[in-house]
Order: sequence, then C-alpha cells, then structure tokens
Amino acid sequence: MNKQKEQTTKLPNYGGQAVIEGVMMRGKKAAAIAMRAPDGEIIIHKEELNKIYQSRIMQIPFLRGLIGLYDALILGMKALTISANIQTGEDEKIEGPALFLTFALSMSIAIVVFFLIPAGLGQAVERFWEWNAWMGNLLEGLVRLAFLILYMWGIGQMEDIKRVFSYHGAEHKVINTYEAGVELAPEKVQTFSREHPRCGTAFLLIVVLFSVLLFTALGPMTLFWRLVSRILLLPLLAGVAYEYLRWTAENQHHPVIKWLLKPNLALQRLTTNEPSLEIIEVSIAAFNAMREAEEA
Repeated sequence: MNKQKEQTTKLPNYGGQAVIEGVMMRGKKAAAIAMRAPDGEIIIHKEELNKIYQSRIMQIPFLRGLIGLYDALILGMKALTISANIQTGEDEKIEGPALFLTFALSMSIAIVVFFLIPAGLGQAVERFWEWNAWMGNLLEGLVRLAFLILYMWGIGQMEDIKRVFSYHGAEHKVINTYEAGVELAPEKVQTFSREHPRCGTAFLLIVVLFSVLLFTALGPMTLFWRLVSRILLLPLLAGVAYEYLRWTAENQHHPVIKWLLKPNLALQRLTTNEPSLEIIEVSIAAFNAMREAEEA
C-alpha cells in the first residue's frame, strides 16, 4: 500500500470548511480558523472540540454520524460568525439571539425547500396524473436533486460566494496535499485537486440520492404523512449518508469505489473554484494551526 493510501485511511476526520475570507480546519481534538483580515493580516482562532469525539459513542455506526453532523453544524456556524465579525469589526458584530434566529431560519428554509416542497409536488403530480406511488416518489427525488444543483449553481454566480468557493477549493487542496505526504508550500498545494471525497457537498448529494430509495420504499401515503415522514426520517438519511461517505473515502482507491465517487466529485465543481496562492496561504495556516492544537 502506498503512502497516500495509508494516510488517507489514518486521517478520516481531517476536514474543514470555507468561511468568509478564510478556512476552518477540523481535526480529531481541535479546530482552527485562519482568516485574512481587511488589513491583510492572517488571524488565527483555535479551540478544542467537544470531548464526545474521544468517547465510545463515536464508535457506534450511524449514531456517530448524527452527533458529528450536529456538532459540525454548530461549529460551522460559529466559524462563519467569527470570520464575518473579523470583516465587519466590533461595531457590526453578529452574536446572541440574532445568530440563533439566523441559524434556525436557515435550517427551516432548507428543510422546506429541499424536502417539503419536492414532497408536495410529487404528491400533487401523483394525484393529478394518477401515477403510482413509485413514480411520484421518483419525481420527488428528481425535483429535490434539481433544486440542489440549481441552488449550488445559482449561489456560485454571486461574486462574494465565488471567493468563498475559492477558499473551499484551497481547503481541499491542502488536505489532498497533506494526505499525499507532500510539503505544504503554496506552489505545491496549487497543483493538487480541488475535489475531495469527504466533502460536505458530496454528503448532500448522497442524502438526496438515498432519499429516493428510502421514500420510494414507503409506498403510498397521504400528504400529511408524506410531509411528516420526510422530516422524521431525515436523521436516518443523514446517519446512513455519513457512513457511506466515510466508507467510500476510506476505500477511494478501489476501482469500483472510484466509479461511485464520480458524481460526488463532479458536483464539487459547482462549490469549489481554483484558489490563488494568497488564498492557499490562508488554508495552509489554518491546517498548521489545527495540527499544532492537536499536538498540544
């Protein structure tokens, strides 16, 4: 087994997230955010991860995915807030109830747009055209997938988001470089791929595709129970998708797995852009800070 395969297997939890003018890198015990301040300085923020990551609970399949995803949402929102406050300054700081309401509203809109509206459309077409339940659920899944792709493409046209997507690409390049055992120098990092099999974009695609299989198996339902089931079964979908993402990432060099990963990597082209050397420098700083915090 070559060095790249060994390191990919040993580092299943190394990942991150693009934030405003920066990158958050997350390890097994600590996370670090590197942000480019308006004056050009790179600012570093470090913090320990929840102790639950070192507990036996994180060895339980499916349950560990739900816990990890919940914490990732909280940590991700916190990282975005910190980076936004660096750019706006103390006078326009985002915190407290306003932050909580923003997070709750964002999650509610996502559930409505990507789960409830497609379910309602599937039910309506199923009744109007007298389709069977399988066809209605298939249509629901296709609408959900179309919404996801259009959303990612649409926000990617915004100038501010294009820059965030460049930081997203830099995050992937740094992790790919590290897992290949290559020195983290900006010029070397730039030569690596901006796609990575453990990306959150891939996770969203897996959730959507698995939802087609799961919801189709449920058969015919009233509109009320159809909508309720989409919300109640979301944690199950998330847990299964997490395990699938973890499994494919750990076995990414197998020929069959490479084929399975193609849709995930292709979708990442919508959420990553090629970063400049200055952006890569910030991502490297975040990764090194996270590694230092892990060792400490």
